[in-house]
This record gives sequence, C-alpha cells and structure tokens, in this order.
Amino acid sequence: MIQEATNPQAAIPSVDKMLRAPLLADALEAHGRPAVTDAVRTVLASLRRGLMAGEPVETEDAAIAARISAVLAVLAQPSLVRVFNLTGTVLHTNLGRAPLPQAAIEAMVAAAGACNLEYDLDKGARGDRDSHLEPLLQRLTGAEAVTVVNNNAAAVLLVLNALAQDRSVLVSRGELIEIGGAFRIPDIMARAGCRLHEVGTTNRTHLRDFAGGIREDTALLMKVHASNYEIQGFTAAPAEADLAKLAHENDLPFVVDLGSGALADLAEYGLPHERTPAETLADGADVVTFSGDKLLGGPQAGLIVGRKDLIDKIRKNPMKRAMRLDKVTIAALEAIFRLYADPDKLPERLPTIGLLARPAAEIAAVAQRVLPAVARALEGIAWTETVSCRSQIGSGSLPVDLLESTALSIRPLKEGRGAGGVVTKIAEAFRALPAPVIGRVQDSAFLLDLRCLEDEAAFTAQLGKIDLS
Repeated sequence: MIQEATNPQAAIPSVDKMLRAPLLADALEAHGRPAVTDAVRTVLASLRRGLMAGEPVETEDAAIAARISAVLAVLAQPSLVRVFNLTGTVLHTNLGRAPLPQAAIEAMVAAAGACNLEYDLDKGARGDRDSHLEPLLQRLTGAEAVTVVNNNAAAVLLVLNALAQDRSVLVSRGELIEIGGAFRIPDIMARAGCRLHEVGTTNRTHLRDFAGGIREDTALLMKVHASNYEIQGFTAAPAEADLAKLAHENDLPFVVDLGSGALADLAEYGLPHERTPAETLADGADVVTFSGDKLLGGPQAGLIVGRKDLIDKIRKNPMKRAMRLDKVTIAALEAIFRLYADPDKLPERLPTIGLLARPAAEIAAVAQRVLPAVARALEGIAWTETVSCRSQIGSGSLPVDLLESTALSIRPLKEGRGAGGVVTKIAEAFRALPAPVIGRVQDSAFLLDLRCLEDEAAFTAQLGKIDLS
C-alpha cells in the first residue's frame, strides 16, 4: 500500500511492534535481537525521512520487514571475501599477496583450538613458539638460529633496534628505499633508534665507500635488497661477500634485508633467479631478514635468520613480544616449510610457485575455454577477445621481470564519447559479483589476465549475474 501520509509519525510502526512481528522471527533467530533492533531503527528512520520529504513510502509490515531483512543481509556479509585475482599481478599486495596452499590451510584449522604453541610436550613445561619453525628454517637456509615476527618491516625494525640502538648503520645511498605503506629505510632507522650513515652515491657505491665510513660509533653494515626497482646503466655495488669480509675485519655484523624471501632457486622452475637466504648467509651475512608472504608463498611474516649470538640478542629485545606471530600463522609457515623439503613438487603443491611458473600455453588454453561464457554475459554491450599480455610478479619481487600470459580484452561495442564510462561500468559489474572479479583497465579496455584463474567453473558459473543496468 502506497500511503501519502499527512502525519508521518503515525504512518510508521513502532520499533517494538516490528520486533514482535512474526515476519521478523527468523531474523531474530539468525542475527540476534541487538542487530535486528539496530536494523529496525535504521529502516524506520529512513521511512520517516521519506515521509517528511513528501515521498511515497511503503508502510505495510511486509514491505518494512523486507527492507529490514535486506539491511541485515548486508551487515551479515563478511568484509573479507574470496576474489578472483585477474589483475596480472600474481603477488598483489591489495589482494592478500601469496595464496596459501591446502597444506597450510589445514594446518591453520588444526591449530585454531588449543595447541602446544608455547608448551614443550616432552618436558611438560613452558616452551618457545620459535621452536616450531627454527629446525625447519635452519635446514632450508643454513642459519645457526631463527626467530620470526609479524612482517619484514617489523623484522628490520627489530634487528636495527636490537643491534644498533644509539649507534650508526652504514647503508649505500642507492639502497635507501621506499616501499608501499610509507616504509622508508631512513624512517625505520630513526624509529629503531639508530643513526643512518649513508655512503656512496645513488648509482655507484664501492667497497672503499663502506671502508671509509666505518668509525667508532658504527654498529653494523647493512645491505637492502632493491625489491621494487632496478638501477640500470652506469652502476656499481660491492658484492655481499666483500661487504661481509669488511664487516668481520672490523668486528662488525653484516645485515641483509633480503625482502622477497625466495627459499628455492626459482630458475629451477623457469623463472628469473632471486637470491635466497641460504646464498646470502653462505656469502657471510650475519643476519638476514625476509618476508613470508612474497616469493616464499606463505602468510604475512618477517623471518630473521643468522648467527646464534645475534639472534639471541634480537629475541631478548622487549619489542619482540609486540611483534610475535600468532598460532595459526606459525602453523601455516610450518606446513609450507615442510613443502620445501621436496622442491620438485613445489609447482603443484605451492600456489605461488605454480602460478608464477604456469606455462603460457596452459594460460592460453584457459582463455579459449572461458571466452564463450564471458562473451555471452556481455553480448550486445562489449566485444570480448583473447590477447597476449604480460603478468608481473608483484609485491616488490623481481620488479623488472615479466611473464608471458593471455588475457580477455573487453571493449565496448560503441566507441567514442562515453566508451570510457562503459569500461568503468563493466569493471564495477565484475567487482560486484558474488566472488568479485578484479581485473585492470588498460588502453580503453577491461583486461582479465588469466594467469591466476584456476577455478574456471566457479568463475563462469557466476557470469550470468553480471548486472550492467
């Protein structure tokens, strides 16, 4: 019933009346009285505003109950949802970086309840949460000792604070990097309580620059991996082995922020080689930090490996507790480290390696299979075709290396004025699907890079729900 109310307040039922209505009984059971009460108040307030503005408003209980149920349905939706990452960036920071393998997911579920996080089952006494990861990572890296924190930025901050507080740290000027989220090496050093002593120039730094920079207050020499850029041309940088030798000749630690965290030789899978922690430690580094959720293929974590005396000092730092890992992340990392025991099977067991090493011919075949479904969903609106493209690794890993791939290119049938708006609308429609599809807009087209599309059935099944009205 559409009612033109002269008395807006009388036209709207009370909150109590709606809560007693049989129409909301199921909602009360499913969502609880507080949530339903809030939704009722929200809807009734909206109706009152509409009536006061002279708008025709549905005031029947059934219509009001339907609006309340719609509000509750939206509120009940989780904020974090599964998406299809078809952006062409495999390790996409905004989309959660590395997808976790099934082994890690199962381990996280198993650890979700009571577990021996800090309990030694053999001794029946308090244990150390690092103990679940240290033996595995020692074997994978050759480190004397290991500790872990919640991300690599925290790892760098903790190492600097523990080993260099109130002292200076030598870093090449060309390695004073900034990555996403306002992480800048000079700022991190300041927060860690140490003093930056930059040496060399932006494009060329020599061993003699480091040697000449060592002074009484020098705490350590540091090398920062240029994970998200590359300086080309007239460049020079001392080898890590030479930096380690110089540091040790002066009784100083050599620390390397490796960043991307490849635990295996990526060249074995047809990918560009990325230095591993094992290689860095073998060249003489005393402490190496790297990420868990980049090339390693795991959850967010900061891994610190190296000399036992230095790792022990880092462990004892009061900030370590504020940065420690939770039980489910530790469980996931343990499961993933065990996968690395059999490198030959990594592409089939570890999604990150599998997606990065995915053959171009396989991606092209995927494109041919899903093309008809996408074309049907956009019939009369856009032209869809397969195109060659290049994927990027992402998250500051191997920034200049691109991977051959295939994408679906979606272009509006009507070109010229307004075509850009149609492309934007198409991108929005894909993001609005039950499992949002995230692509990229490039050259006046909406591109879906299919390198990371594995569940073709789930992808195509929902295309009929695309709404471009």
